[in-house]
Amino acid sequence: MNLERYIEELETLVNVDCGTQTLEGVALVAERLQTLWLQEGWNVEQVNLGDQVGPALLVTNKPQTIHFDVLLVGHLDTVFPPGTVAERPMSRDTERLYGPGVSDMKSGLLNILWAIRELDEADKSRLSIAIAMNPDEETGSVWSHEWIGELAKRSRVVLVCEAARADGSLVKARKGMAGYHLTFKGKAAHAGNDPEKGRSAITALGNSIIAINALADISRGTTLNIGVIKGGSAANVVADEAFAELDVRFWENEEYARISQSLEKMCREGFLEGVTTSLEQVNHKPAMSVNEKTASLISLVEKAGEEEGIPITWQAVGGGSDANHTAALGIPTLDGLGPVGAGFHSAEEYLQTDSIIPRIRLLRRIISML
Repeated sequence: MNLERYIEELETLVNVDCGTQTLEGVALVAERLQTLWLQEGWNVEQVNLGDQVGPALLVTNKPQTIHFDVLLVGHLDTVFPPGTVAERPMSRDTERLYGPGVSDMKSGLLNILWAIRELDEADKSRLSIAIAMNPDEETGSVWSHEWIGELAKRSRVVLVCEAARADGSLVKARKGMAGYHLTFKGKAAHAGNDPEKGRSAITALGNSIIAINALADISRGTTLNIGVIKGGSAANVVADEAFAELDVRFWENEEYARISQSLEKMCREGFLEGVTTSLEQVNHKPAMSVNEKTASLISLVEKAGEEEGIPITWQAVGGGSDANHTAALGIPTLDGLGPVGAGFHSAEEYLQTDSIIPRIRLLRRIISML
């Protein structure tokens, strides 16, 4: 395997600004990956998921098949705004590669390609393989999760190739997540002359923060975080509008139901007399948990690790991925099958160079054992 060729291909993917909303960048990454897959002789279809996002890619070795032995999943987008590549294009030192999306998850996409390149021709002929690459994972896969879900329902197993954790661990469970927008509507008034005539949307927002934080259950891993607030126009005006963004994380889907019902009730009742509160859910990923079928897939992965001489360890992590959606459908799903990386969503993001080839070998071995 030619590591320098891999790094050259990776650079063509990393050095493109492709935040979810940078549609032309996502399309360019899709185009470059489409070219690489066509060179391998595989069928590639660009999938239009709507005008709000870039294209998705579906790659198959048997385009007429109905059921797949394995669905491999990765995303084309990053979290970074336009101009990031100009500030810090892909770079390297003796141990690591750096750059926007280098481990989250351009290298994961490339590892899928290289694992297939290394796969025996007999396995390529025997297995029906699909690769789904979506354009909006970083914003919750709002536009793509149904598409991926339908592919997952036609698949025996799903392997999501997000990066392995910094210690090399794969991911067997992920927290679920839900995002909400809260809008508060009050009544403006002069803060000096007629404050009693006003109804402060900001005060209602403040009250809501205390009440919403109280819904958390740390013992069960249920957390709520209001991470964005906006409101008001001037210090001497009782604010008639305010806005908040809420992030909810949970290990148990029952907890999601509890939180959702509580939020609806609290917002319906309001947080201050004279101020209305509207609640909008903007995204949702169910929790990814291990079931009996997943346990069998875990055993297969561990056996593949033994055969390749790669120690396999597991983590349950707080961040969500497309694995959450497919696992919730009852499809055996594992994640973290890309190379080792860390610093996701930050300028410190890196990829451990010496993990690239071993993780390609591991992924190839897993596929061959299905």
